[in-house]
This record gives sequence, C-alpha cells and structure tokens, in this order.
Amino acid sequence: MYEDLKPHLVELRKRIIISILALIAGFVISFIFYKPILDWVTAPLDRALIAAQKVVQKNNEAKWKVYSKKQNITQIEKNVSNLKTLFLRTKAIEQDSNATKNEKILAKEVSALAKKLEAIEQKSKEKAKESVFWGSVTTHQLGGVFLVALKVSMYAALFIALPIILWQAWLFVAPGLYENEKRMALPFLIGVTVMFILGVLFAYYVVAPFGFQFLITFGAFLYTPLINIEDYIGFFGKILFGFGIAFELPMVVYFLALVGLVTDKTLKDYFKYAIVIIFIIAAILTPPDVITQILMATPLILLYGVSIIIAKIVNPYKEDEDA
Repeated sequence: MYEDLKPHLVELRKRIIISILALIAGFVISFIFYKPILDWVTAPLDRALIAAQKVVQKNNEAKWKVYSKKQNITQIEKNVSNLKTLFLRTKAIEQDSNATKNEKILAKEVSALAKKLEAIEQKSKEKAKESVFWGSVTTHQLGGVFLVALKVSMYAALFIALPIILWQAWLFVAPGLYENEKRMALPFLIGVTVMFILGVLFAYYVVAPFGFQFLITFGAFLYTPLINIEDYIGFFGKILFGFGIAFELPMVVYFLALVGLVTDKTLKDYFKYAIVIIFIIAAILTPPDVITQILMATPLILLYGVSIIIAKIVNPYKEDEDA
C-alpha cells in the first residue's frame, strides 16, 4: 500500500515545497518594499481621519482640545493685536510733521519689523490651529514598526503566492481527473482566485473607507483617536481576508452544483435561511460594528443571487427528481 502511495506523497511534497518557496519569495520581496505596502494599507485610515476632522470642524463641536496649543493660539492672537497697535503708532509717527528725522527713520524700521513679526505670528497661528487635530497613528511597542513590517509582509506574501499555491494544488489533483472534470475544475480554480481578489478590492475601496470613517467620526466629539498600528493591521487584515473568503460563495455553489449536491431550486427554497446565515457569517468575519457587517452582508446577498444563476446553469432543477 505504501508503495502505491509513495509516488503521490513525493508529488505532494514537491507541490508543498514549491508553495513554501513561493511564500518565502513573496515575503522577501514584500519585506524589501514594506514601506509602500504599509502606506497602501494605512491609506484608508489616513483618509478616514481627514474626513472625520472635516466633519468635526464643520460642525464646530471639536472637544478633543489640546489646551497648551489653545493657549498658544490665544497668546498668538494677543501678540498679533499688539503688533497691529505698534504698527499703527509707528505709522502715526511717520506722518507726524513734528517728528524728528531720526524718529521717523526709527518708526519706519519698527514698522517694517512689525510687518514681518505679524506675518510670522499669523503663520504660527494657522499652524497651531492645524496641529490641534487629534488623530494619529502610534505604536506602543519598542519594536512595533518592525513587527508590523513582518506582519504586513506576511499578508502580502500570502496574497502574492495565492495563485501559485492554487496552481500547485491543481497540478497535484489534475492527473487523477478525467478530461471533462479537468475542463470543469480549471475554471473553478481561476474563479476562486478572481473572486478572492475582487473581495479584497471591494473591502479596500468600499468597506474600509465607509467603515473607518464611521468608527472614527462616531466618537470624534469625545475622544482623541490615537490608532495603535499593531491593532490596526490585525483589524485591517481581518476585513480584507474576511471579504476575500466571503466572495468565494459563488465558487462554493459552483462546486456543490458540479457534484450534484445543490440545484437552483434548493437555493431558492433556502433563501430566507441563507439571509440569517449570511448576517451571522458577516458578524464573524468582520469587526464588531454594524456598518461593516451590513457592507459585507449586502454583497453576499447579491452573490447568493448570482449563485442561484450559476446553479441553474451547472445543475438545473428537474421535475422528475422528486419521482
């Protein structure tokens, strides 16, 4: 028996080794370019912080006040007021016919200096107002950034190596399939990869901006959002991979229909139960907030509708099945 299994085990070891090498290569490349990858990962968070800041400033309800900076702004305003007074006095001296030549020269120099100081104070005031903003990304560990770089590189390596891993799985399984099965299985593997990528892109460009903005803005009037980068990477990775897995629903239905386990009628009959299951899955695969759960459940319901069409094409219901 072992002799019969030995060629298959050798082939399996070969495919596993190639998959591991692909992961390692992807990790090395990702770690070299971790900075742009990290910028790409944190871009939705940065945009959400900026959007939340605009909302708070628009409503004029910002309560996360850095008092030292507010005092600086107040002092700057006083300085600007004093400079304006000084500027007006020197102008009066320049125009005074009774003033001596030296007094006018001194007044002119003081006036020019007052103008420069006023410009500097005004810039400081604007900068201080801008720096009042609350949101920032931080790390709480000594090697936090290094660990984040490793984690981001691993996620990126999985993403890069996924097509190669699936292809190796196909090469291992393909010799045992008939020609008609190969024709059906190959589109399945391609579809799995494409749907996973679509799920990740949907999470990045649709879910993350709305979800992050809602979560940050929700408490924006009460607390300063200091986002821990280590927690954010785990949070972000869960969303991306959760949506990538959730978008595999049509491919799962395709496989089940291919082996004859489901038909289009089966999916239609269990639609109401599927809605409940979809929301449960959305609650498990997403962070514990309503917005991201709804943003996952909605496309899943649409994908369920697509799955019904797929099942009808691959394994349509026939009236004589009950008989």
